[in-house]
Amino acid sequence: MVRLLHAILTGLVGAALLHVVIILALPRFVKADAFRRVEALGAPGAFHPLAGASEGGALRGLAGDQGAAAPDAGREVAPAPLASQDPFLAVAACIVTLDGGPVRLFAEGDVPFWSVAVYDRDSNEIYSMSDRTSITGALDILLGRAADLPAIRKAVPPDLAQSILVEMPESGGYAVLRALAPAPSYRSSAAAFLESAECGPWKASPGQAPAAAPSPPESPDG
Repeated sequence: MVRLLHAILTGLVGAALLHVVIILALPRFVKADAFRRVEALGAPGAFHPLAGASEGGALRGLAGDQGAAAPDAGREVAPAPLASQDPFLAVAACIVTLDGGPVRLFAEGDVPFWSVAVYDRDSNEIYSMSDRTSITGALDILLGRAADLPAIRKAVPPDLAQSILVEMPESGGYAVLRALAPAPSYRSSAAAFLESAECGPWKASPGQAPAAAPSPPESPDG
């Protein structure tokens, strides 16, 4: 009888511990799934509009989304496709890989409002800004490793004179760009803004003279 009670108690304690471990690990798996779902949009080095983004939409399935479906036991499933849902936002996402050096995010266009957020592979926000905090009104960010940026800051090339330099983990991450389309007449300009946005490797032009480095605005809280 004592052995039976001991076995039951051991099983209950083990089940409780397993439950706690699963609950604590779930956010990490959800965040990792967000990176995989951005990867599924297309190759690195370009912004890829989400399905429906040409008609306006907001991002679902990325940072903070807890709605990812659990895979069947013992079988890996493909990440669910990202889609746009909000009728007032057009959205695109880009995988950032630093294997080829710093990556530049650049976009400009006639949209009422835009914002961008940069995340690491675990969906932790690294930097965010909007047209309200941009010096020129355009998106112009250079993402680089900690080892790459000091030399650029010391002698800023002319084409980066207005760029904001942001340190990124060596493992890379992804960027999410949103453009506001408050009415149907703005949808084409929002879609064009996303389609023209750049998210590719930056290479210094030979013989460029350095320019004075701008003072980057701080990322707003939230």
